[in-house]
Amino acid sequence: MTTEPTQKALTATDIIRFYEQFVKDWENYHNVRLQEEQTKHRLELAQQALQTKAYMEQVENFLDIIAGHFEQTDAFLAALKQAQTLNTAVTQTRETMLRDEIVGLRKLVVDIKASGSAITPAPDLSAKERPEDEPPEALPSPGNRKKAKAQTISTMVQRFILNDASKSADTIKGTKTTLDLFIEAFGDLPVSQISGTTAGDFHDLLLGLPATHGKSKNRLSIRDAVKSAKEQELETVSGKTVKNHFSRLSSLWSVLVQREIVAKNPWSQWSFNTTKKTERRCWTDEELALLTPNQWEHRGISRRTYAGMVNMALYTGLRLGEICNLRGQDIENIQGVACFHVRPHPEDRWSPKSAAGTRLVPIHSRLIKAGIMSFLKPEQHFLFPDLPTSSEGVRGAAFGQAFSKLKTKLDLPAEITFHSFRHTVSTKLRNQNASFRELWIDRVLGHEASHRSQGTMNYTSSIDVQNLKSVIEALEFPTFQLDIPES
Repeated sequence: MTTEPTQKALTATDIIRFYEQFVKDWENYHNVRLQEEQTKHRLELAQQALQTKAYMEQVENFLDIIAGHFEQTDAFLAALKQAQTLNTAVTQTRETMLRDEIVGLRKLVVDIKASGSAITPAPDLSAKERPEDEPPEALPSPGNRKKAKAQTISTMVQRFILNDASKSADTIKGTKTTLDLFIEAFGDLPVSQISGTTAGDFHDLLLGLPATHGKSKNRLSIRDAVKSAKEQELETVSGKTVKNHFSRLSSLWSVLVQREIVAKNPWSQWSFNTTKKTERRCWTDEELALLTPNQWEHRGISRRTYAGMVNMALYTGLRLGEICNLRGQDIENIQGVACFHVRPHPEDRWSPKSAAGTRLVPIHSRLIKAGIMSFLKPEQHFLFPDLPTSSEGVRGAAFGQAFSKLKTKLDLPAEITFHSFRHTVSTKLRNQNASFRELWIDRVLGHEASHRSQGTMNYTSSIDVQNLKSVIEALEFPTFQLDIPES
């Protein structure tokens, strides 16, 4: 007799445990799959972010490349518009003069016929109307009229200022501005017709111009601008600005008087109120702390250049134009001291403001630590190559405008400008307790010596350079830190 093995009966507890384990296994499976999908999703997001970043870098590089071209195009179009305006004014004036000349020639022909024809005398209405005892009005010869036509103010400016290779870019730019204002106000007059009355009218007109005239693209005409400034009680240009316009014209007339093209100079011996409307002051430590690279916004001029130029201004006292025109070869080692050599660049048509501006300025150790030497590259002509040159040949104009916008963005007062860095340096050096001779400070800043009897020092003297270095190293700005970003 065989017996079958008895199967152990499943209890309810066993069944419950089985399904509990089954549910847990199924949940674990789904959790694993969920984690797998989440990981895959994160990977896709990371890849997408990298692709987006690469694309944005390409877009930024493209914008940086075309920004310079856009600025050059804008400068070219502005110069073209200015030339067109000038040519239009000249053409209109010449047309008027030609019409007057035609009328004069016709009258001359009539007079000749009236006096030279005995058989059929030509009728001369003007002779009938003129009293017998009154002589006929003298007419200028055609040669004199052509000479007057050729001696308009624009022609004289072109001949003696714009075509003079020794004139600086600033002089040419300023003279063009003055000429444009004059022609807009009075037309392209012959210089022989410009008198003291004309100069006085121009003087009054300039003093009524708003201070912002010419700084916006959609500007009013000169007379409408004066009227608007008076009605709205706007701030007008300073006496110093008017004096600069008169000085440029006076310089031209000095040449014209010397060449006997005109008899006298109507632009000289005028008085101007040159009192500054806004007193410039030094930077405070709190204001300097605001000048971070992240605040700088300009597609054509990099944050690296911005940081380099601000550092140089604060640790050298150099003028903006001097910084913008520094070349790689202007960094020299004099008796073991690294120096900036500020000097004329005839090939670039630039020179320091005065003879004292040609000088050596030792490079501050803080500047070297900040990375200023990284700008020194053999393939670059200028130390800061991304600074654009304006259509008038001036470097630094775009930077100056961008720096003014940065000041507005940071809510900085009008009393401080980029030139205030130079005032800050001068004030700090003259307030030092160190035994610095005044002559050393003047030499660093490019000022005329306060005491000319002290004589001129030799730049190549090691003692002189060491003295200048001690002056530079005395500059300390504990709260200021503006490191130069890597290229």
